[in-house]
Amino acid sequence: MTKLVNPQHYLQQAELVHDEQAVNQAISTMAKQLNQYYVDEPPIVLCVMGGAVFFTGQLLSKLLFPLEFDFVQATRYHDATEGKELKWIVMPKANVKNRKVLILDDILDEGVTLNAIIDQCKLLGAKETRSAVLVEKQLNKNKATQADYVGLMVPNRYVFGCGMDVYGWWRNLPAIYALKNN
Repeated sequence: MTKLVNPQHYLQQAELVHDEQAVNQAISTMAKQLNQYYVDEPPIVLCVMGGAVFFTGQLLSKLLFPLEFDFVQATRYHDATEGKELKWIVMPKANVKNRKVLILDDILDEGVTLNAIIDQCKLLGAKETRSAVLVEKQLNKNKATQADYVGLMVPNRYVFGCGMDVYGWWRNLPAIYALKNN
């Protein structure tokens, strides 16, 4: 699929994968799990920009433990639908040393980006790294890493909404859609 000038076309040609209610329920369920795990030692929460902004914003208000917040930015997609070489824009900061780190990301696809962020946190001395993703793509191959917490599963198609974009558009949708296979 090539990038179009009219972003409305993507939504008109997409199929609903998870509605807003399913997304909200998945985030609430994950928050309960995280509240149980981090009851004793507050983590540093790292939001993976810009896709995880929606998910992070929805999740943070449901977390009942104290936390420090920061962000990282690494991308392989560059407003395209296929991943390329990893590009770091904002690296994890050194304040992760000897701390528990919770990484929040929008999607676990092949796991390359998330794995690189986890590795970088470990290199900076994090005591523990855990990851939570809003969605995991169902692939028929091994991934570079697995998430500790997964909200929803999505098919092996290009998905958007809830922070995930299609050619830079539609991160703001409260539901998750998939481009139709051609």
